[in-house]
Amino acid sequence: MANGLTHHLHLVSDATGETISSVARACLAQFEDADPVEHNWTLIRTSRQMEKVLDGIKEHPGLVLYTLVNEELRAALTEGCRKLQITCIPVLDPVIGALGSFFGRQARNLPGRQHELDAEYFGRIDAMNFALAHDDGQSSWDYEDADVILVGVSRTSKTPTCIYLANRSIKAANVPIVPDFPLSPELLAARKPLIIGLTKDPTSLVQVRRNRLRLLSQDEETDYVDPDMVRREVIQARRLCSEHKWPIIDVTRRSIEETAATILQLLSQHRNGDNVGTAD
Repeated sequence: MANGLTHHLHLVSDATGETISSVARACLAQFEDADPVEHNWTLIRTSRQMEKVLDGIKEHPGLVLYTLVNEELRAALTEGCRKLQITCIPVLDPVIGALGSFFGRQARNLPGRQHELDAEYFGRIDAMNFALAHDDGQSSWDYEDADVILVGVSRTSKTPTCIYLANRSIKAANVPIVPDFPLSPELLAARKPLIIGLTKDPTSLVQVRRNRLRLLSQDEETDYVDPDMVRREVIQARRLCSEHKWPIIDVTRRSIEETAATILQLLSQHRNGDNVGTAD
């Protein structure tokens, strides 16, 4: 710490601790040089476990943040911290209370409710695994299992868009369009998935690529960032998509969320059998 003191932060949860950890990190980001020692107490659901938590807090006194729904455990933690003269904060209580008033009903008070392993959860995991396995033209043999296949030149946000779609349970693959390199037969033969081209303004694309090369400490004077070559590359990619009647989305001024929203709209049309036109 900047002032030479070691601060301890105790995060207590009756579930995986993801929520309390996210809240803590979001808040800590507002304090420069704040680097407390974190003590993560997860899946705390019995009195015996709570005793160990309080022993740990006593050994390393510090701020306590918690997400507990069991009233007995909440009371035990609150009382224990009161005796130790340590601040103890139930971080979700204000939000849950406000939502209860808004909806006019009582919260269910089930630990880990947001992490229930339902069909939707497993669908997202399956889609995420699919996106990772089919990144950058990999695993082309089962493209027919995809919902969406994104094609485009390098640095047109294909991978992050696929990851975002996976969080919406959409199986998305992505394939790079490389100058003078033919597309895979499996891609051209795919009939079930919606194939979409992503493009970007050449000037913006050159800047993104230059930044990428700087991060990799690589030579920036290559065809990869040559404005004329990049412009030609983008034109060829657009022409290729047009030839195959693949809709094209210009991502130059779009966020990942906006691009994904457009893709979901096109996918809905595709699944309904409607004609899918160019989106940009």
